[in-house]
Amino acid sequence: MMGDKLRLLKEDITQLHVDAIVNAANNALEDGAGVNGAIHKAAGPELNIACRALHNCPVGQAKITKGFNLQAKYIIHTVGPIWRGGNKGESKLLASCYYESLKLALENNIANIAFPAISCGIFGYPANQAAIVAIKETANFIELHPEITMVYFVCPEESAFEAYEQALNTYCHE
Repeated sequence: MMGDKLRLLKEDITQLHVDAIVNAANNALEDGAGVNGAIHKAAGPELNIACRALHNCPVGQAKITKGFNLQAKYIIHTVGPIWRGGNKGESKLLASCYYESLKLALENNIANIAFPAISCGIFGYPANQAAIVAIKETANFIELHPEITMVYFVCPEESAFEAYEQALNTYCHE
């Protein structure tokens, strides 16, 4: 059953013991605010050097670095779309963030991965809509690729947690 491979956590993503965590990055892959800032701080200064060598990342794409000082072996950096009302291709770009991140996970033999609520912070994507995109795209991917054994959605903020919980319950129990 799909729900057995998708879990929701209200934790600090930087503290998880998983193969990879996903960073909700900016285009320049630089240290920033929110989860991005927390990941950069926890991973240490080597992460900034590694990110500079990757030379930016377009919206909807993903790149990978080592985890450095994190428990996670890897950090997959993806750039989510800025919410502009929902009619500018945001859902397609957000789905691409999950797809491209999971594709990189597969290519790097990553079996378990943790995602933050991509684009739900300063990028302004409504959590209830983002959660549906995240759950559907992830569930579809792992159904085709059983090598991914566990995906965590990490939402320490109550509103995002509730949105993801509702989407998970709806989508995984249809």
